[in-house]
Amino acid sequence: MTIPTATYRVQFRNGMTFDRAGALAPYLRRLGISHLYASPIFKAAPGSTHGYDVTDANEIDPAIGGRDGFDRMIGALRAEGLGLILDIVPNHMAASLENTWWRDVIEFGEQSRFARYFDIDWSRRLTLPFLGDSFERVLAAGDVSVKADPRSGKPALAYFDNFYPMTPDSYAGRESAVLQISDKAGIARLHDQQPYRLMSWRDAASDLSYRRFFEITGLVGLRVEDDMVFDDAHRLVLELVRDGMVDGLRVDHIDGLADPAPYLHRLRSKTGPACYITVEKILGHGERLPRDWPVAGTTGYEFISSVGQALVDATGLSELRDAYARSTGASVDVKQELREAKLLMVDKNFAGEFSALLALALEISSKEPPHPSLADSALRRGLRELLVAFPVYRTYGSFRGLPPESRSMLDQVLGAVRREPGDADLETVAFIARILKEDDARFASAAALEFRTRFQQLTGPLMAKSLEDTLFYRHNAVLALNEVGAEPMPRSFSVERFHAEMSERLATQPDGLSATSTHDTKRGEDARARLYSLTEAPGIWVEAVDRWRGMSRANVQHLPEGPAPEPAVEWMIYQALAGAWPVGLVADDDEGIQALQERFLPYLEKALREAKLRTNWGEVNDAYEAAVLDYARALLSPDNRGFKTDFVETLQPFIRAGLANSLTQTLIKLAAPGVADIYQGSEGHDFSLVDPDNRREPEFAALEEQLPSQFFGSDGGNTDWQTAGFKQQLVSALLGLRHQAPGLFRRGDYLPLAATGDGAQGIVAFARSVSDHALIVVAPRLVFNVLHAPATSQVLRLAQPEIALPPVLANRTYRNLWSSARVQLAKTLTVDLREDDPFMVLWAE
Repeated sequence: MTIPTATYRVQFRNGMTFDRAGALAPYLRRLGISHLYASPIFKAAPGSTHGYDVTDANEIDPAIGGRDGFDRMIGALRAEGLGLILDIVPNHMAASLENTWWRDVIEFGEQSRFARYFDIDWSRRLTLPFLGDSFERVLAAGDVSVKADPRSGKPALAYFDNFYPMTPDSYAGRESAVLQISDKAGIARLHDQQPYRLMSWRDAASDLSYRRFFEITGLVGLRVEDDMVFDDAHRLVLELVRDGMVDGLRVDHIDGLADPAPYLHRLRSKTGPACYITVEKILGHGERLPRDWPVAGTTGYEFISSVGQALVDATGLSELRDAYARSTGASVDVKQELREAKLLMVDKNFAGEFSALLALALEISSKEPPHPSLADSALRRGLRELLVAFPVYRTYGSFRGLPPESRSMLDQVLGAVRREPGDADLETVAFIARILKEDDARFASAAALEFRTRFQQLTGPLMAKSLEDTLFYRHNAVLALNEVGAEPMPRSFSVERFHAEMSERLATQPDGLSATSTHDTKRGEDARARLYSLTEAPGIWVEAVDRWRGMSRANVQHLPEGPAPEPAVEWMIYQALAGAWPVGLVADDDEGIQALQERFLPYLEKALREAKLRTNWGEVNDAYEAAVLDYARALLSPDNRGFKTDFVETLQPFIRAGLANSLTQTLIKLAAPGVADIYQGSEGHDFSLVDPDNRREPEFAALEEQLPSQFFGSDGGNTDWQTAGFKQQLVSALLGLRHQAPGLFRRGDYLPLAATGDGAQGIVAFARSVSDHALIVVAPRLVFNVLHAPATSQVLRLAQPEIALPPVLANRTYRNLWSSARVQLAKTLTVDLREDDPFMVLWAE
């Protein structure tokens, strides 16, 4: 298998084309990248900003350059020795009239040759939830009419600019007459003859006839478990792999598939052993990838959580959480909050998916002897509790049975339900568990297999939408921990736990991606690194938030349902603003603050709606949202000099500590087990907010210009560790080592290094070792109080501990990456991290 030494993720669209990406190839080579890692490049819905709404998996999108542009990009990459990794989307396609497969299904219904390509319940008419109101109301308003489709000239039901093709049976032999129909009763009769039913988008959650991607009705599930569908959906991408144009694949949302293991084995058999394959898979705490998946690893969300172990102050974290509880006036029970979010998802947002599961359970139970515990209401309660209790995305049962890891996970879930059954009947829960485990031949029916599949395809979206897109916007105590791949549950943080997780990473997925920013993360890596530092000085931060709330009290509006913003949202606003505040932005820079506001207000609106407490995407509370956004505008107003001056002054030590955290985070990613993944622009500073803010195109010209040709010890290097250029050259220097000794970083031992003495708690240190190479990394942590303390000398020392070296590292000569000086080490390493020399990277060739 071809293993990248480092990937560079580029987001196509929004101005990024193949020609522009190809022009970056010389810069990426200088940076040390081995593979460009591309967002989906296949034809997507018109105006798509991300490419995951694919309309044709076998055409390269003309909007970003088409096949000719793609070929030119490949030529540019090859000229610089770079490979390509593609993001593919096997779980879903756009439910769009531009999708010829989907359009054919709309026109011909179950008779379409593509009817089985999509995950559709054909026991009823296909639902198309794209109307602004019910069909009856939009018809009465005159918004639905019969017109000739501009594409085909055939009769269609027209709704504004959308033309839904009619099935030929409804107009055969009378096409001209049908096109003349204009009375509402006649249009309604035509609608009733179609294999589809037009309906309001508001009814999608409870009345959808096809599987969708999470809550997005515009994305319909694909049945790639069917061999024909797999072949048709992968024709072009496999051609690109076989022709040597593509070296690797990133499989989007693997947990959405009916049966991921056979899919991945089929993909591997088609691509061959050399293709590098990773999967987008969020691992719960202690969870591993299934052992039979023929992939290199995940796309690296869990790595973000591991880095937090090294940079969060556990004591300060507890103080911050306590202060948040006092500020909001309620004790924080994260477990209960997650349960409430899941119940909301089951009862409302995924009501249709839940009802379909319940119907299957009732069908299966009808073949059992009559028993009160298998009644509709009892099954409803039992199924609800099982879904809510799931602590991970899914299990992997199939017609082959339930793998041991999945069986163990299901037993844990059953144990949790038994301890806290809620209102569930335990006999009912046990019955559902027997279906999931297929413990009896009676549960080998088609209905039981479908139940297991649907259950597993629901637990993932349920967890994602409850945790990442609900709870992470409700629980605002420490925003840095509200990240994809992380868990908000109270748990200990320590360097020891970080080392244990890195050792585990080496053992289980040394070739998986190590990410710190992605297009799906809640904030940029440097914003997160800065917010980690709040746990180091909770007293300063809490006092400041209380002061700022007092200064802004007059801007809180008192609505009938309560203050806007409420204390928890105020807390969130100040933290999110602190994370996104650009380095060097001063209080009187009105233009710079206005630019920040234009990014911050959409983030805030999204955060309020995702929380689903006082407003949401489906039922917008205009008065509440306006009040909160006005509060934020007032904070950043040119007239509010007092707050902005106070905010900027208070933020300065957190900015410095955050930049130190950023360097440590970067060093860890580049030296620890895994393939270093650089998200576009994050080789410099990345203080972005959640998407779409984090998908803005970086200033590549500036990045290219500031990358020096010589590093650190040379005259041309950047020596100011607080600048974006310093971080960039650190990335480039370490990637150079990865190119020089790929075996060390791929398979080399991971050696935690323990420190003793002055400042031992202020460093994280580890080494990588293989027969002919060794690398020692010593980086700062928890330095807020050191950087913030009054200087007692001209040299500010961050830490001066001593590290006992294991025999494999002792009695060797190393080169200091920072100074290029040769260092002879015996049995110990004396650390002297200073403000002008904040880390140690020692390299033994």
